[in-house]
Amino acid sequence: MALPKRRHSHARTHKRRSHDALKATGVSVCSECGEPKEPHRLCASCGKYNGRTVFTLDAEVE
Repeated sequence: MALPKRRHSHARTHKRRSHDALKATGVSVCSECGEPKEPHRLCASCGKYNGRTVFTLDAEVE
């Protein structure tokens, strides 16, 4: 197995790792209720996606 002959400098390592940072997820607004949600996902507050009801929130909690 090949091994590096010399160690990489800190600058070279940091340049390589410059794209490894985490990116913030996009946030859109639900067209029905106005709550923030992730794009292309079901709305957690009203249960709708693309204008149609996918999930109803009728369960009663005792």
